[in-house]
Amino acid sequence: MTVVHGRHTARIEGDFVVFLIGFHINKPLHVHRWVPVMASMQPMIRELRAQPERGLLATHLGWMFGGFAYVQYWRSFEQLEAYARASDAAHLPAWARFNRRIRGTDAVGVYHETYRVRAGEYEGMWVDMPRTGLASAGEHVPVGSTSTAARRMGRDDEAGAPVSP
Repeated sequence: MTVVHGRHTARIEGDFVVFLIGFHINKPLHVHRWVPVMASMQPMIRELRAQPERGLLATHLGWMFGGFAYVQYWRSFEQLEAYARASDAAHLPAWARFNRRIRGTDAVGVYHETYRVRAGEYEGMWVDMPRTGLASAGEHVPVGSTSTAARRMGRDDEAGAPVSP
């Protein structure tokens, strides 16, 4: 990933959705149970990247809550839900396999969290780092040294510029 020098924020047009999905490894030695869960995510991500009309804006893989997790940015909740229910998509067969082979074994658990974000009700800052997170889902916009979280959220900030290190 290329480091982008300077201070940047993210801007995205309209409402959007942040979706966290991952799994928790309850029994690390039961590799045969949790590796298939991990492996089932990649085909879905490839499918969504190849079909941007489904609404996925960006996704990042990381370690969270005791297992691998994806942070995903979606154009809308309706598109996320449509993908989850689509008979022509990779998700339903993967969910069916999980329910047949994994559910009830307690070797691995799965979770997801969904957040609807209204236009303008978010902020972020990236300083001298690659374009990640929301900055990869929307515009990556340079900001001056007087930009504060409050100002990026549209609030009048009486405190002034950020404190210099």
